[in-house]
Amino acid sequence: MITFNKPYFTGKETEYIKEAVKSLKISGDGDFTKKCHAFFEKKYGFKKVLLTTSCTDALEMAAILLDIKEGDEVIAPSYTFVSTVNAFVLRGAKIVFADSGEKNPNINIDSIEALITTKTKVILPVHYAGIACDMDAIMALADKYNLFVVEDAAQAVDSYYKNKPLGSFGHLAAFSFHETKNVISGEGGMLVINEEKFIKRAEIIREKGTNRSAFFRGEVDKYGWVDIGSSFLPSDILAAFLYAQLENIEDIQNKRKYIWNKYKLGFQDLETKGILRLPQIPEYATNNAHMFYIICEDLESRSNLIKHLSESKIYAVFHYLSLHKSSYYKDKYVGPELPFSDLYSDCLVRLPFYYELNDSDIEKVINTICQYFLSKR
Repeated sequence: MITFNKPYFTGKETEYIKEAVKSLKISGDGDFTKKCHAFFEKKYGFKKVLLTTSCTDALEMAAILLDIKEGDEVIAPSYTFVSTVNAFVLRGAKIVFADSGEKNPNINIDSIEALITTKTKVILPVHYAGIACDMDAIMALADKYNLFVVEDAAQAVDSYYKNKPLGSFGHLAAFSFHETKNVISGEGGMLVINEEKFIKRAEIIREKGTNRSAFFRGEVDKYGWVDIGSSFLPSDILAAFLYAQLENIEDIQNKRKYIWNKYKLGFQDLETKGILRLPQIPEYATNNAHMFYIICEDLESRSNLIKHLSESKIYAVFHYLSLHKSSYYKDKYVGPELPFSDLYSDCLVRLPFYYELNDSDIEKVINTICQYFLSKR
């Protein structure tokens, strides 16, 4: 079986974990956490980063930092993972779902302004597959209507918009290091804080609502409960694992881009014949090779392809279901049909994608799909 995902290990992960254990500092904010923070702040120019136990936690921190409360409205794409919006629902927000774009699953920029009301507080763009949303347009709307922007950059590590890294545009941003991402720690995430005014409170929220971080820097002589918060910081063991990955990020990215380009070239003929659609990357965006997907003609075609691949011992999957039609939210949703969100829900297939996928396996996936579709004509 060619599996869908396989975590990649650089070889240094267990060595660094042993170092963390021997240091007798395996709770949060140890030496490896500091190394990871320094890596992201230096390489990408983020003002402040804080590792979290998940991207979900980073988004929940963002919702607390922005003082989201009952009745506030948050604009987000329907085609995304539940964590994107659940973090804000937990604070009482109403989610105003936007459609995806015609050319890729990112939020339809042209639909956002019509969704803004006096209750709107946040625009929440998701960089699907690591491909940038049009951040100039989103930030212009945020400035015009005095809104916050939180980038869901879960899939977007080492990806850029007009030569500027994703995660550096919004007031806040959230990344994931789940085992399916480009660089991983099993579970894990990171909050990026691009506004100075949020930094101090972010540290407090991350430390259960205490000023513990300031205490350990010697800024206060004791620490106590000063705000709401939770336990959002990860063990330094997870940070040790992640740091081994970060040291090898260029190698990881180069290999993933190689695989992505092999897929792209292999399916070019099917796209030219109009049999399926391939990912489209806008001129302003780079490709961090987070995933490779194809878009089938309809739900039946997608289901039959996945079944055929499984029978050929290739594990491919569909991705999100439109959240505005989910069992939890469908009775709460008031708004128009979102046809492109539903199209991606019905027709998108994610193909096997991981560092150790070899040429033989890639060619098997390509040939199996090409032969399947061409046999139907």
